[in-house]
Amino acid sequence: MVQKYQSPVRVHKYPFEMVMAAYERRFPTCPLIPVFLGSEVLSDVTSEDGSMRVIQRSCKLHVDAPRLLKKIAGVEHVYFIQKNIYNWKDRTLTIEAHNETFESRVTVTETCRYSVHTENEEWTCFEQSASLDIKSFFGFESTVEKIAMKQYTANIKRGKEVIEYYVKQLMEEGVCHIPRWVPPERGVPIEPRATHRALSLRPSLDSGLDLDSVSQGSAKDSPTEPTTPDADKLDADYIQRYLGKLTPMQESCLIQLRQWLQETHKGKSEAGEWKAEKIPKDEHILRFLRARDFSLDKARDMLCQSLAWRKQHQIDYILEAWRPPAFLEEYYAGGWHFHDSSGRPLYILRLGQMDTKGLVKALGEEALLRHVLSINEEGQKRCEENTKIFGRPISIGCVSWSAQL
Repeated sequence: MVQKYQSPVRVHKYPFEMVMAAYERRFPTCPLIPVFLGSEVLSDVTSEDGSMRVIQRSCKLHVDAPRLLKKIAGVEHVYFIQKNIYNWKDRTLTIEAHNETFESRVTVTETCRYSVHTENEEWTCFEQSASLDIKSFFGFESTVEKIAMKQYTANIKRGKEVIEYYVKQLMEEGVCHIPRWVPPERGVPIEPRATHRALSLRPSLDSGLDLDSVSQGSAKDSPTEPTTPDADKLDADYIQRYLGKLTPMQESCLIQLRQWLQETHKGKSEAGEWKAEKIPKDEHILRFLRARDFSLDKARDMLCQSLAWRKQHQIDYILEAWRPPAFLEEYYAGGWHFHDSSGRPLYILRLGQMDTKGLVKALGEEALLRHVLSINEEGQKRCEENTKIFGRPISIGCVSWSAQL
C-alpha cells in the first residue's frame, strides 16, 4: 500500500532571500538534523541571466532500524538524490528527492516548495509532500513501512526550527537583508556557471538537467502544482489555533481528506464553469477522522454517509428554515446559558419539568427531532464563535441534564 504525506502550509516570517540563505547553510551537513550525515554536489548549473539555478546532490542518511534488519539489507546508510530548482525571478525553490538505495524494491519520493506568501511578500511559505511504496523487502515490508514513516514524521517539524535557527545566525552576523534578483543590464554578457563533481563513493551520474525546460515549466509533471487555490490551503498556525495540536500524520490525513472533498464536490455553475461546492468545515472533518482513529478510508466512508443524510434532510439550512412552534417553545424546558469554565457553550435541559411523551404526542417525532438538530447546529456555531473569542480550539459543547422537579 502506498503511504502518502501532505503537509500544511508552514510560514516563515522572513523574506524569501533570507530563508534561502538559511537553507543553504544546511549543506553539506547539518548538526541540527542527526539523520542527515552529509551531502555531495553532483552538478550545479546557473542560467545565463542568473535567474535560474539547479543543484543536484547525493545525500547520505542514517536509518534508525533494528540491527538485524540492517544486516539482512546489507546497508548501514541510505542515499537519496536531491534536486534543488531555484527560480530567483519568481522567488521559488522546488526540491525534488528520491531514494537511490534499494530503488528497485522501495520507491520514496518527496517534493518541497518554498514560495512567497500571497498576502505578505516579506514572508515565505513552505509546503511538503511525500509518498512511500514498498514493493518487496525480504519479507519485512510492513516493518520497513512503519520504520520509514515513523522516522520521516519525526523529522518533519524540525525543518522549520532549523531554518529559524540559521536565520537568527545570519542576523547575529549582521546579515539582515539580502537584495532580490534583478535582470542584468543589456549588453553585459554573463557566463553561465556549471560545475560537475563525481562522488568518490558513488558511481558518477548523468544529471540530465535542462535549464530551458525548467524555466518553461519543468514542473509540468511535478506534484508541486497545487490542486486547489492558495486560499483553500491550510496553514499550520491556523490548525494549531483553531483545530488543536495535531501530529504530522494527523495533519496530513486532514489535508488529504479535505483535498478529496474539494475535488469531488464540484458542480457546474450557471455559466457552465466547474465550481467547487461548499464542503464541511475543518472542525467537522476532523471529528470524523478522530472517530475512525485517523483512518482515511473509514473516515471518508463515514463522512460521505453523514453528508448524504444531511443533504437529504436539509440540515445545513435548518437554522434558517426551522422555526419551532409556539407550543414547543413554551413547554420545551431547555436553553442556552453562556459557557462553562473551559469556554464550551452550555445548554441546560431540565428533564424533570418536561413532559416528553406529551410533546411527542402533540407535535410528532419529526418536529421534536428537527428541534433537537437545530440545537446541535446552534451549538456548533457557538463553538466556532468561542474559538475566536478565547483563541483556542473549542469543538464540543456542554449539555447539563437536570432531573429537577
